[in-house]
Amino acid sequence: MKPLIQKLLKISAKLILKKYRPEVIGITGSAGKTGAREAIYAVLAAKFKARRSLKNYNNEIGAPLTIIGVASPAKSIFGWLKIFFLAGKLLLKRDKNYPEILVLEMAADKPGDLAYLTDLAPPRIGVITSIGDAHLENFGSLEKIKQEKSVLIKKIDQSGWAVLNVDDSQVRSLMKKTKAKILTYGLTSQAEISGQEIKLMFAPLGMNFKLVGHKAFVPVFLPNVISRAGVYAALAGAALGLIKGLNLVQISQAFKAYEPPSGRLKLLAGIKNTFIIDDTYNASPAACILALETLASMPRTDRANKYAVFGDMLELGGLSQARHEAVGRAVAKNKIDKLMVVGERARDIARGAISAGMREDDIFHFAATAEAGRFIQERIKPGDIILVKGSQGARMEKIVKEIMAEPLRAKELLVRQGREWEDK
Repeated sequence: MKPLIQKLLKISAKLILKKYRPEVIGITGSAGKTGAREAIYAVLAAKFKARRSLKNYNNEIGAPLTIIGVASPAKSIFGWLKIFFLAGKLLLKRDKNYPEILVLEMAADKPGDLAYLTDLAPPRIGVITSIGDAHLENFGSLEKIKQEKSVLIKKIDQSGWAVLNVDDSQVRSLMKKTKAKILTYGLTSQAEISGQEIKLMFAPLGMNFKLVGHKAFVPVFLPNVISRAGVYAALAGAALGLIKGLNLVQISQAFKAYEPPSGRLKLLAGIKNTFIIDDTYNASPAACILALETLASMPRTDRANKYAVFGDMLELGGLSQARHEAVGRAVAKNKIDKLMVVGERARDIARGAISAGMREDDIFHFAATAEAGRFIQERIKPGDIILVKGSQGARMEKIVKEIMAEPLRAKELLVRQGREWEDK
């Protein structure tokens, strides 16, 4: 059934793109794709009729659904029939409201994914946010991951653009792999679009920074953003805005509509007047270390503790033990008070923390999320800050649901709350 649906979706999506000819912006990266997608959309939607990938629709099924403009019906046959009816309607009768710009997140979980997605929806602009160890098990080496990511910008001709995070050395090394015009962003002086003087604010909550580009600068405030990851996303959005003719003031104003995506370093209210940093969408070693740095930067009262709650990082292949231990050492380096790990692979995070000097009495291991959630509920006290993170398969959002102040808003605030995840 799935191969047939995938084939029909591809045919439908390609015909729709051929008829409406929207400008396609493709975004890929080992981390930071969704934040960049949301920031780019926030900027471009201020001036253009734009649509971005729905939810986590970034694969061979999700990308066509975004092009058609519908949500997945999961296993409903009638739901799929309705989708193909709507696709046919778009082809038979012109929809004057069809977007001018499609902002498509393009995942690369295995070799060939980006070739498939860029054939389905050839981008005029390609954005690469980062290149790291995510899905290493499926690729075998970081070099092969880099080769896969490069497919996005290799297919863009001289009239298009490659927007690259120049702070990432692996991304930077791809600059000679494209014929497209290049625009770089980052926090360093090398970047053409840069973020400087970054400061976390608490009233209201968000990040302040100076956006510098095209020999000018403007102040930017990102509401509800608590990490540098959000600033990187905004810089990608600013780069796209400049390419599409917006000025820095217009771009700064557009960020008022930016909302950090669920499960990506999002601050939530916890029970007992605690705070949760929900970073449960997925996990890679680099993203875990960034999350720990974010936790370490958060102010607290004297009696409050900072908790790091980690699940397994999956698909790391033969480097799994070393990468988990490296995250554990980062826990100790950032002086996190309590470490809780869930799953067998995550035991290596505990071992890494102990080797770096963290007290064993401050480290706890659990086999399952339910057990961990109950334990955390009993331990935390007002003012504590709890970072929760793990790969999708670890389902760490279940712990967040156990300790969040408003569990009835879980479908609105957390990742993986749809019907397709209920039995997993």
